[in-house]
Amino acid sequence: MSNSFPTGGFGSRMDPDAMWQAFEQLRSTFEKKVGGRMGRGDVRAAVLSLLSEKPMHGYQIIREIEERSGGSWKPSAGSVYPTLQLLADEGLITAEESNGRKTYALTEAGRAVAASEASTPWQTGSAGAGAGTGTGAGDRRAAGNLPKAGVELAQAAAQVHRTGTPEQVQEAVAVLEEARRKLYSILAEG
Repeated sequence: MSNSFPTGGFGSRMDPDAMWQAFEQLRSTFEKKVGGRMGRGDVRAAVLSLLSEKPMHGYQIIREIEERSGGSWKPSAGSVYPTLQLLADEGLITAEESNGRKTYALTEAGRAVAASEASTPWQTGSAGAGAGTGTGAGDRRAAGNLPKAGVELAQAAAQVHRTGTPEQVQEAVAVLEEARRKLYSILAEG
């Protein structure tokens, strides 16, 4: 599959299969950039970043990543706990059992690694950590909602295309064109 979407715009009649293929490509692109499956290094960076703030148990780490990513990334216990074990084996974290739960904390070596990596993998978009105008946790969660909203909009457009009357399709085209103009005007303001 190519990296471009079918041409012709929303105003021309597109083959429904081609439209679904384009929507699937759009969804896939958003999942790769925002959510979907993250690599082992991403889990490692997330754990180090969170533990640099305070000691946590595994479930807290999973919840924090999910919350900070705006729900777009929830690592499984099967990726977090082996990462915690690996970090402990490397001497970057310690585990202390309390009330039947292990709480993990960074060692001095772990603090040094966390500070040198300074990564927050749950941040979305191409700006990265510290770039742009807004890098607070609320800004990251809001940015994580944009791809989801885009996919939901695409799904609604596809539904109108499949089941709408020609008049409804034309009305939807006008709405989408106006939305596109408004999105670009947001960028132009910055």
